Amino acid sequence: MTTANELSWFKSSYSGSENDNCVEVAVRPGAVHIRDSKDKRIRPLIVTPKAWAAFAALAADMSLDG
Repeated sequence: MTTANELSWFKSSYSGSENDNCVEVAVRPGAVHIRDSKDKRIRPLIVTPKAWAAFAALAADMSLDG
């Protein structure tokens, strides 16, 4: 089992540069790990790549709507 410390985490390109609230994501084959960038003690949420792609598409679509 992969631990959160063994993953390569990255922040969203929409994250602010002044310690704004944001999430970090780590992609592995078969799983996308999502965690709070400010409190890394909380266990990451793990979803399938298909679920993450659907969420990302919905979020992008909603941002286009204003």
